[in-house]
Order: sequence, then structure tokens, then C-alpha cells
Amino acid sequence: MTRVLVLYFSRGGHTAKIAAAIADQLALRGTKVDLVDINSAAATRINWPDYQLVAFGACVLYGTYDKSVFRFVEQHAKALSSLPNSFFCVNVVARNPEKRIPENNKYLQKFITLSPWTPSDLKIIAGKVDYPSWPWYDRLMIQLIMKITKGPTDPKSVIDFTDWEDVKAYADHLLELVSEPENA
Repeated sequence: MTRVLVLYFSRGGHTAKIAAAIADQLALRGTKVDLVDINSAAATRINWPDYQLVAFGACVLYGTYDKSVFRFVEQHAKALSSLPNSFFCVNVVARNPEKRIPENNKYLQKFITLSPWTPSDLKIIAGKVDYPSWPWYDRLMIQLIMKITKGPTDPKSVIDFTDWEDVKAYADHLLELVSEPENA
């Protein structure tokens, strides 16, 4: 049985929800899945050889990724590269279809440039605007960014831009990475 490790970093819980949806879809396909927050105790006990695939997701915060994402990647770049792998980036700019193309998404490109790990597969997933749940300073900064990018600015807005069917399709795609012959 194929065993997949789904790693994630989530700040407000939306990336965790996306990672869980990926894990659920993989499980529906008969795959054994371990879902691990990179900042949890479980992340320190990963036995990499147990897995046939790793998918790692992180959200963008103010145009970059949390320092813990880069720390984790620095510590585990060799292990991440030793398996078929994929990185999924969650950001609100991906609400625009052209920003879901890796070459057009500056946040994904920033990860690739700054990361010691070069993922073999990439995915961009649109995130969620949740003004009411954010501290005032986050809400204010995101509203400013949204005003510049012609996005929603109503402080009462909660808008999930995530295409959940696409998330399921991405999970199915991950299984194709396992079945591909090495060096394909």
C-alpha cells in the first residue's frame, strides 16, 4: 500500500484544512496518509523511508513564507528530495486564474529562489480572506494589499477562493507521481 506524507504550515487554519482535504482524498483512493503540521512534535519524528511520496504545503504571509517553513526545508531538504515530492503554495493572489500558473506566481517563485529544496512538482491553490478572524493590523495590511490588487476590502468579508474540486484533483495527481518510473 502506498504511504504518503502530507506536511503543512498553516497560520489561520485554512492551509491545514486544504492539507486535510488532500489527505482525505488520498485516503479515499486507498492510500495510507500521515498528515503532519511542520511545527508539531510529530514533525520531529518523521521516518522518511516509510513513505513513497511527500506533499508539502505552506501559506503566504505578507508576501513570504513563515520562517519555520524555511527552517524545516533547510533541515530536511535531502529527505524531501529523496522521495517523489510536491510543494503546494496557498495564497489569495491565486484567486486570479493566471496567478495559479507557477511561472506567474511571484510567491511560488520566491519560494523556489529562497529554498534549498527544489520540489519536483508544484501546485498553487487559492486561499481565503477572513477579515473578521484576523487581528486589526493583519486586517488593515491585507485590506491595503487587496485595494492595490483590486480584491475584496470589506472588513466583514469571509471569502474562500479555494477550488475544492481542484484540491481533490491535485490529490489524485499526487498518486500519479508515485506510479511514474524514476527519472521519467
